Amino acid sequence: QVQLVESGGGSVQTGGSLRLSCWTSRQRICMAWFRQAPGRKREGIASIRTADGGTWYSDSVKGRFTMSRDNWKTTAYLQMNNLEPDDSATYYCAAGSVVCARLDPDNYDYWGQGTQVIVSS
Repeated sequence: QVQLVESGGGSVQTGGSLRLSCWTSRQRICMAWFRQAPGRKREGIASIRTADGGTWYSDSVKGRFTMSRDNWKTTAYLQMNNLEPDDSATYYCAAGSVVCARLDPDNYDYWGQGTQVIVSS
């Protein structure tokens, strides 16, 4: 069993920044961040290949968000800059042994409990 624990959510104003963290009890090939706002489908926004740090992003966050991982490869981060109200959602960390470039929730086996991000205008 793989445990994922997210932290770092909160409330900010438009244009602000937050950094989310996700600790995993066991390394998996890929880690990713998804988000889900009320009434919307879960959206994959960023993923990282644990071995070499390769990253992929959705168009909605490219250029504003950066995913990284620590040297021990047990914690992944999501640096979120220039936040907008449409970024408000519950953010979930996920891990799996999949094709990391595919930001599809069905590809991920393990999920964190979620952390809320609220961006006010």
